[in-house]
Parts: sequence; C-alpha cells; structure tokens
Amino acid sequence: MSETRKLAAILVADVVGYSRLAGVDEDRTLARLRGLRSDLIDPAIAAHHGRIVKRTGDGSIIEFRSVVDAVRCAIEVQNGLIERNAGVPEDRRIQYRVGIHVGDVVEESDGDLMGDGVNIAARLEGIAAPGAICLSEDAYRQVSGRLEMEVTDLGPTQLKNIDRQIRAYSLQVGVPAKPKPKQAEPATPAAPTPQKRRFGFAPLAAALAALLVVIAGGAWYLVGAHRIAIIGLNAPAPPAHLSIVVLPFANLSGDPAQDYYADGITENLTTELSRIKGSFVIARNTAFTYKGKPVDAKEIGKELGVRYVLEGSVQRDQNRVRVNAQLIDAESGAELWADRFDENVADLLKLQDQVVARLANALNVELTRAEAEKGARSTNPDATDLAMRGFKVFREPGASSSKDKVNAARALFERALALDPNNVEALSGVAVTYMNERLFGWGDPGTDYDPKILGPLDRAIAIDPEYVDPYVNKSIYLAELRRSDEALRVADAGLAVNPNIQWLYTARAMAELGLGRFDEAKSDVQQAIRLSPRDPFVTYFHTAIGDAELGAGRPAAAIAEYRKSLDAGDHTFWNYANLAAAYALLGKMDEAKPLVAETLRVNPSFTVKWFQNHTAYVIPKRDEGFRKAGFAEE
Repeated sequence: MSETRKLAAILVADVVGYSRLAGVDEDRTLARLRGLRSDLIDPAIAAHHGRIVKRTGDGSIIEFRSVVDAVRCAIEVQNGLIERNAGVPEDRRIQYRVGIHVGDVVEESDGDLMGDGVNIAARLEGIAAPGAICLSEDAYRQVSGRLEMEVTDLGPTQLKNIDRQIRAYSLQVGVPAKPKPKQAEPATPAAPTPQKRRFGFAPLAAALAALLVVIAGGAWYLVGAHRIAIIGLNAPAPPAHLSIVVLPFANLSGDPAQDYYADGITENLTTELSRIKGSFVIARNTAFTYKGKPVDAKEIGKELGVRYVLEGSVQRDQNRVRVNAQLIDAESGAELWADRFDENVADLLKLQDQVVARLANALNVELTRAEAEKGARSTNPDATDLAMRGFKVFREPGASSSKDKVNAARALFERALALDPNNVEALSGVAVTYMNERLFGWGDPGTDYDPKILGPLDRAIAIDPEYVDPYVNKSIYLAELRRSDEALRVADAGLAVNPNIQWLYTARAMAELGLGRFDEAKSDVQQAIRLSPRDPFVTYFHTAIGDAELGAGRPAAAIAEYRKSLDAGDHTFWNYANLAAAYALLGKMDEAKPLVAETLRVNPSFTVKWFQNHTAYVIPKRDEGFRKAGFAEE
C-alpha cells in the first residue's frame, strides 16, 4: 500500500456521553445524530473545505488544509449545537468535544490518515470540556489573534500515550472574551510598547465596548460611535508598509436583508488580506464604524494611519452576484486598481469564498506593486522597499527569462539582506534568482545550487513559517530536481498555512506530474485558475493542464490547453513541441510538421533527450509523441 507524508490540520470530535444517551433512548438519539450530521455538521465541513477521513461511531476524524478552516468549522458546529440544545433537558442534550492539532500525518492510498498529527488531535479531544474546542499550541498560534471568545491556557499537558507534553488551549464557544482592563490616561503619555498579537501577519486587538488598536508606530486609538480620536498624541505614527483598511462593502441589491452577504465579503477579505506577509490590516470592528457613512479615503488614511483604503459594492439579484472593488492610495486619493467579479449564483457560501480568494490574490500583487513604486521614489529605502522593488522587476514581461532583469532583481534583494539579513522576502527572492540562473544555464558549470537556493528558502521558513512564498519556491525547485515526493510535502505544508495561494497549487501540480498523478495535477491547476483567472502567468497554468491531459492519454484536450497558452502570448518552444507531440499522437502529421519546424527554429538544440534533461518531469506519452512527430532522439 502506497503512502504520502504531509502536514495537515486535523479535527477529532465525538459526542459527550453518547453511551448514556443511547442507553436511555437509542432510536431517538440515533435519529437526532443523523439529523445533526445532515443539517449542521456535514454542511459546515463542506463549507470550510474539510474532508471526512473516517466516522468512528458517534465521532469523526476530519482533515482540513488550514487550522483557520478547522477552527471556523468547529465554532460553527458548536454554536449550532447551542441553538439546537436550547430548551432541551440537560441530560438529553447532544454535545461535542473537539480537539484540533496541526502536524505531520501519513496518508494511505485509501485516504486514511495515521501518525502524530491524528493521535495528538484525538487526545486533545479527550480532554476537551463538553461544548469546547481544545487546541494544541501549534494550532492555537495560527488563530490566536482573532478569537473573540474566552480562551483558557491549560499549560503543558501530558496526553495519554504521547511521549511529550503538549501545551493546550481551551476555547469556550459562546463565552465572549473578557475585555481588557481599561487603562487610565496618563497626564503625559509615552508611546506604549507595541503588542505582538498576530494572526497571519497583521497586529490586531479588540475590546467589546471600546476597541483599542495598536498601530505600527505604537499609537493607541479609541473607537467612538462616529469617529477615531487620537489620545494623548499630536500626530499618528508613519503608516506601516502594506497597511490597509477594508471598508464595509455597500449592498446595492435594494434589499436590506442582503446586507449579510456584503458584510461577509468584507469580513472574509479582511481575514485573507491579514495573511499577506508584512501586512497591517485594520480590524473589522473599527472598519464597520464607517458603515453607511460618506467617507473620504485621504481622511480615513490619516485617522487610521494606513496607506491604502479598499472599498467596494455587492449587487445580488436572483441569478447573479456582482462584486466591484477599488484600491485607493490614502495619501493622494488616487485609484490604484479596480476590478469587477460577475458570477452566477450557485452555492452562495462557496461563491463568496471564491470571490474573496481571487480579490485577495489580485490585491496582493497590486499592493506589492504600489509599495515597490513608493520605494523606488524613496531617497532612503529600507529592506522591505528593496525587496518589493526586486519582486516588481520579476513581474515585468519576460523578466524571468532575462539574465539582465534577473541579475537586477538579485542586486535589490542582496541590498535588502545587507540591511536586514532576516528579511524573509529578500531571502525568498534571492533564491528565485538562482533558480532562474540554474534553469536557463547562465551560471558557471558545476555550480552547486542547493546552498544558493535551499539555504535561503529554509532559513526564510524557519524565521517565519507563515510566509508562503518560500514554500512555493522550494517545492518548485525540488520538483525540478525530480524529488517529487519532497516537493509535494512542501507544497502541502504551504497550503496548510494558506490554502488560497494559486502558486502553491501549481507547485503541487508539478510534483504530481512528476509522480504520474495526472488527474490530480489537472485538478490543482484548475483550482489555481479559479483563484487567479486573470493571472499574468495564466499561460503556464494552461501548459500544465495540457501536460496533465497528454500524460493521461487525452491529446485532443491537451491541444486545446496548449492553444490557450499560445493565444495568451506564450510563444515558447515547449508549447510548439507539446502541440507537435499531441497532433502526432492523433496521427495528424500535417499539423505536427510545421510545429516541429517552429520548435527547432526557436530552439535548435531541441531533441527528445535534451528535453528530458531540461524538464521537471518526464511524460512517457509526450516522449512517444515527440518521436512520432519526427524530433531526433539525441
């Protein structure tokens, strides 16, 4: 039986006192449990992208790609049970205990999971109080910045049959977090020490009646009913890089009952933007004080100390949902970016997730580009400015295959590292420059690229495990070395951090193509396209799907994908060669021959063996097509 090792978020749950409940009235208990599964539990699992690994009588083991999804699902279920148990005698209530852990698991070929990741989650479930959620420290660290409920630190805990102590935290669903003690205003206030509470990468803090937000420079803000007032300071601290507020999206549906959908997009987008490395995102409680009020982006930027303001609208009719969004420079009031998402209504929750993920991906690119341009104008750029300018060079057309552009980007990354050796963006960026150098053969023969590529990437992951770019680049590099199993594990580790990054899916697909898992690769690239349908590199997505179709023995479908890549502007020798192979496999030699000639015009060195030596994965069907098309073996 084959197996795959990966990182996953595991949720284990079971019914408290199930044997006692069944002993009193087994038929009714079973009927209630089935109803809960069909009406509450299974829909919640699906909505939060979970996979039921197995049912264990009254319990379940469920896999999620992120701790955030696992905790959201658990909270939804526990809140639903609180509602359903209202008015039910205490001895007849169905209550769940839940344990959540993120860790290493082994997936068997039948989909079953084994290993420490599962064992620890199961033991945490065993110590959870009825109606509560028990998290390991590894899981808690990924959600601690946004939990608006009472949390109890259980301390280092010895779990049954686990050889080390695990620090555990209990979430009391339905019990709001205690507000922080209100501090008296000093006569001569000094700048307070910034509080480091993080989820993803944004500092957040909230109280119930009055919200205190720590802005990057350490200034305290008090949220009133109508405005933000600065306490005890003459001027706000300079805005942080990538600082942004997501204003409540306007509901243009003409039906106030649809406000919830616009609010949901606003809240989820705030969450997703907080995942961007280095971002500072104003908490939703602050942002919602502006709901329904006329706003001025420049004034809001000054009040909140942010560089960018995102505003938008949602219009839903019977069959469609239209979302408009605009990114505004808070300093100048200029519109930097705008886009519209127009979709058919099917599953509203799923559609909302897709729109939010696509918006977040597009905004990541636009915010980085805007910051890079600010840094280029700066007379004293810092490490973050320099790193962003390096990535901007990479996003220029044709930059990745240009030796001069790659070297220019490397120079910027190296300047950033000279200022800050622990800058994870620069570490990831400099590794990418060496990946391109190796791919295109610009370096000295015999260069050992592992320390130049894996060294910075591993260091970046160790410094900040929640920054996903190093996972993407490491996975792609390992796939190029044909270390596909390792590449797959790294991509999965990145997806456990953030399941909404399109390049993690394409990196995973590269590994799957190397393992001959063609349908899985196709599915992952299709997910990448759903997340970023207007991606500047969408040509690569279509080429990868074409490779998957060709490997699976579907040359006609492969031709359609390679043509999409060509039509989008990727006139590279590999697309011509792939098309020639696909046509040859269909016996259409008249179509194949001109493509062979075009391949050799662009790359005179092309042979079957040359391509095998310069690609991340060998596809036997493609090699067969090359030979039929008339390419030389060597």
